[in-house]
Amino acid sequence: MEQFEFNYPATRRAPKRAHVGVVGSGDLEVLLEPNDGETASVRIRTSVDGFKNTWKTVLDRFFSQYDGAVHIEINDAGATPGAVSLRLQQAVEASEA
Repeated sequence: MEQFEFNYPATRRAPKRAHVGVVGSGDLEVLLEPNDGETASVRIRTSVDGFKNTWKTVLDRFFSQYDGAVHIEINDAGATPGAVSLRLQQAVEASEA
């Protein structure tokens, strides 16, 4: 099991908390919480070792389009990069709905 954290600049506050997905075989959950600062932070707990660069690439792409000041917790059980991107987008939509 690996854990790591990434930080990104942010310009606006997210409206509310959101929780999407479930931790299970091949999936993940994303918990999004508004942050008062000017940064976004992401903490990842994953059952699959050795993919830190892949996580960074997925998150870099996501935060190149999303500028919310949030704290995101991701609990992963082997999700693909596509599933990670989908869950992140779902969390933002749930927060902004």
